[in-house]
Amino acid sequence: MDLGVISVRYARALLKSALLQKIADNVYADMQNLYNSYLQVSQLRQTVDNPMLQKEQKRHILEVACGEDATPLVRRFLQLVLEDDRESTLQFMAASYITLYRKNKNIIRGKLITAVPVSAQTEDKMRQMVEGKTKGSVEFNTEVDPSIIGGFILEYDTYRLDASVKHKLQSVLSQLRK
Repeated sequence: MDLGVISVRYARALLKSALLQKIADNVYADMQNLYNSYLQVSQLRQTVDNPMLQKEQKRHILEVACGEDATPLVRRFLQLVLEDDRESTLQFMAASYITLYRKNKNIIRGKLITAVPVSAQTEDKMRQMVEGKTKGSVEFNTEVDPSIIGGFILEYDTYRLDASVKHKLQSVLSQLRK
Protein backbone atom coordinates (compact mmCIF):
# COMPACT_ATOMS: atom_id res chain seq x y z
CA MET A 1 0.00 0.00 0.00
CA ASP A 2 1.19 3.51 -0.77
CA LEU A 3 2.91 5.37 2.07
CA GLY A 4 0.93 8.55 1.35
CA VAL A 5 -2.41 6.73 1.36
CA ILE A 6 -1.65 5.12 4.73
CA SER A 7 -0.54 8.35 6.36
CA VAL A 8 -3.56 10.29 5.06
CA ARG A 9 -5.98 7.63 6.29
CA TYR A 10 -4.53 7.70 9.79
CA ALA A 11 -4.40 11.51 9.78
CA ARG A 12 -7.98 11.76 8.55
CA ALA A 13 -9.17 9.41 11.31
CA LEU A 14 -7.24 11.41 13.92
CA LEU A 15 -8.73 14.69 12.66
CA LYS A 16 -12.23 13.25 12.68
CA SER A 17 -11.82 12.06 16.29
CA ALA A 18 -10.27 15.37 17.32
CA LEU A 19 -13.13 17.35 15.77
CA LEU A 20 -15.71 15.15 17.48
CA GLN A 21 -13.99 15.66 20.84
CA LYS A 22 -13.53 19.39 20.08
CA ILE A 23 -9.77 19.21 20.68
CA ALA A 24 -8.55 19.57 17.09
CA ASP A 25 -6.54 22.69 17.98
CA ASN A 26 -4.67 20.86 20.75
CA VAL A 27 -4.00 17.86 18.53
CA TYR A 28 -2.79 20.26 15.83
CA ALA A 29 -0.24 21.68 18.27
CA ASP A 30 0.87 18.17 19.24
CA MET A 31 1.27 17.12 15.61
CA GLN A 32 3.25 20.28 14.85
CA ASN A 33 5.54 19.48 17.78
CA LEU A 34 5.97 15.91 16.57
CA TYR A 35 6.64 16.96 12.99
CA ASN A 36 9.13 19.60 14.09
CA SER A 37 10.84 17.06 16.35
CA TYR A 38 11.39 14.85 13.32
CA LEU A 39 12.90 17.80 11.46
CA GLN A 40 15.10 19.03 14.30
CA VAL A 41 16.26 15.71 15.78
CA SER A 42 17.77 13.70 12.95
CA GLN A 43 18.11 10.55 15.06
CA LEU A 44 14.40 10.42 15.96
CA ARG A 45 13.40 8.52 12.82
CA GLN A 46 16.20 5.97 13.24
CA THR A 47 15.36 5.49 16.91
CA VAL A 48 11.64 5.00 16.31
CA ASP A 49 12.29 2.65 13.38
CA ASN A 50 14.77 0.55 15.39
CA PRO A 51 13.28 -2.98 15.74
CA MET A 52 15.39 -3.67 18.85
CA LEU A 53 13.66 -0.92 20.80
CA GLN A 54 10.53 -1.99 22.69
CA LYS A 55 7.21 -0.40 21.74
CA GLU A 56 6.79 1.07 25.22
CA GLN A 57 10.11 2.90 24.87
CA LYS A 58 9.15 4.12 21.42
CA ARG A 59 5.81 5.36 22.75
CA HIS A 60 7.54 7.30 25.52
CA ILE A 61 9.99 8.89 23.06
CA LEU A 62 7.16 9.87 20.73
CA GLU A 63 5.10 11.36 23.56
CA VAL A 64 8.10 13.50 24.54
CA ALA A 65 8.43 14.55 20.88
CA CYS A 66 4.76 15.64 20.90
CA GLY A 67 5.33 17.99 23.83
CA GLU A 68 5.02 17.97 27.58
CA ASP A 69 1.27 17.70 27.77
CA ALA A 70 0.19 15.69 24.74
CA THR A 71 -3.56 15.14 24.62
CA PRO A 72 -4.93 11.72 25.62
CA LEU A 73 -6.18 11.30 22.03
CA VAL A 74 -2.65 11.76 20.66
CA ARG A 75 -1.27 9.34 23.26
CA ARG A 76 -3.84 6.75 22.20
CA PHE A 77 -3.10 7.47 18.54
CA LEU A 78 0.61 6.85 19.09
CA GLN A 79 -0.19 3.60 20.84
CA LEU A 80 -2.42 2.51 17.94
CA VAL A 81 0.26 3.38 15.38
CA LEU A 82 2.81 1.33 17.31
CA GLU A 83 0.42 -1.62 17.68
CA ASP A 84 -0.16 -1.59 13.92
CA ASP A 85 3.64 -1.40 13.28
CA ARG A 86 3.19 1.85 11.32
CA GLU A 87 5.73 3.94 13.26
CA SER A 88 7.88 4.34 10.13
CA THR A 89 5.10 6.49 8.61
CA LEU A 90 4.43 8.62 11.69
CA GLN A 91 6.24 11.68 10.37
CA PHE A 92 4.05 11.57 7.25
CA MET A 93 0.94 11.09 9.40
CA ALA A 94 1.82 14.23 11.36
CA ALA A 95 2.40 16.19 8.15
CA SER A 96 -0.88 14.90 6.71
CA TYR A 97 -2.78 15.87 9.86
CA ILE A 98 -1.32 19.39 9.72
CA THR A 99 -2.36 19.72 6.07
CA LEU A 100 -5.87 18.36 6.65
CA TYR A 101 -6.36 20.57 9.72
CA ARG A 102 -5.30 23.69 7.81
CA LYS A 103 -7.63 22.81 4.97
CA ASN A 104 -10.51 22.18 7.39
CA LYS A 105 -9.93 25.49 9.22
CA ASN A 106 -9.12 27.47 6.04
CA ILE A 107 -5.63 28.34 7.27
CA ILE A 108 -3.10 29.54 4.75
CA ARG A 109 0.63 29.65 5.37
CA GLY A 110 2.35 32.89 4.58
CA LYS A 111 5.91 34.11 4.68
CA LEU A 112 7.27 37.63 4.83
CA ILE A 113 10.96 38.06 4.05
CA THR A 114 12.55 41.42 4.78
CA ALA A 115 16.08 42.79 4.80
CA VAL A 116 15.72 44.06 8.38
CA PRO A 117 13.40 43.03 11.23
CA VAL A 118 9.91 44.53 10.99
CA SER A 119 7.64 45.71 13.77
CA ALA A 120 4.70 43.65 14.99
CA GLN A 121 2.39 46.33 13.54
CA THR A 122 3.86 45.91 10.05
CA GLU A 123 3.57 42.14 10.31
CA ASP A 124 -0.06 42.47 11.43
CA LYS A 125 -0.87 44.78 8.50
CA MET A 126 0.60 42.28 6.05
CA ARG A 127 -1.31 39.43 7.72
CA GLN A 128 -4.57 41.40 7.54
CA MET A 129 -3.96 42.18 3.87
CA VAL A 130 -3.42 38.49 3.05
CA GLU A 131 -6.44 37.45 5.14
CA GLY A 132 -8.56 40.00 3.29
CA LYS A 133 -7.51 38.61 -0.08
CA THR A 134 -7.78 34.93 0.83
CA LYS A 135 -10.87 35.07 3.07
CA GLY A 136 -9.09 32.78 5.54
CA SER A 137 -6.73 33.02 8.45
CA VAL A 138 -2.99 33.10 7.90
CA GLU A 139 -0.13 31.49 9.80
CA PHE A 140 2.63 33.95 9.18
CA ASN A 141 6.37 33.33 9.26
CA THR A 142 8.71 36.29 9.20
CA GLU A 143 12.31 35.93 8.07
CA VAL A 144 15.15 38.38 7.87
CA ASP A 145 17.38 38.02 4.81
CA PRO A 146 19.88 40.88 4.41
CA SER A 147 20.79 39.67 0.91
CA ILE A 148 17.54 41.15 -0.50
CA ILE A 149 19.03 44.59 0.35
CA GLY A 150 15.67 46.27 0.97
CA GLY A 151 11.96 45.92 0.38
CA PHE A 152 10.21 42.60 1.02
CA ILE A 153 9.11 39.28 -0.42
CA LEU A 154 5.59 38.11 0.43
CA GLU A 155 4.54 34.51 -0.19
CA TYR A 156 1.23 32.82 0.53
CA ASP A 157 -0.66 29.96 -1.05
CA THR A 158 0.71 29.94 -4.62
CA TYR A 159 1.23 33.72 -4.73
CA ARG A 160 4.64 35.42 -4.52
CA LEU A 161 5.22 39.16 -4.53
CA ASP A 162 8.90 40.04 -4.80
CA ALA A 163 9.27 43.75 -4.03
CA SER A 164 12.90 43.45 -2.97
CA VAL A 165 15.65 45.78 -4.09
CA LYS A 166 17.71 42.75 -5.13
CA HIS A 167 14.95 41.60 -7.51
CA LYS A 168 14.57 45.07 -8.99
CA LEU A 169 18.33 45.37 -9.53
CA GLN A 170 18.42 41.97 -11.23
CA SER A 171 15.52 43.04 -13.45
CA VAL A 172 17.34 46.22 -14.50
CA LEU A 173 20.52 44.24 -15.12
CA SER A 174 18.75 41.71 -17.34
CA GLN A 175 17.16 44.54 -19.38
CA LEU A 176 20.56 46.18 -19.85
CA ARG A 177 21.98 42.92 -21.19
CA LYS A 178 19.38 42.77 -23.99
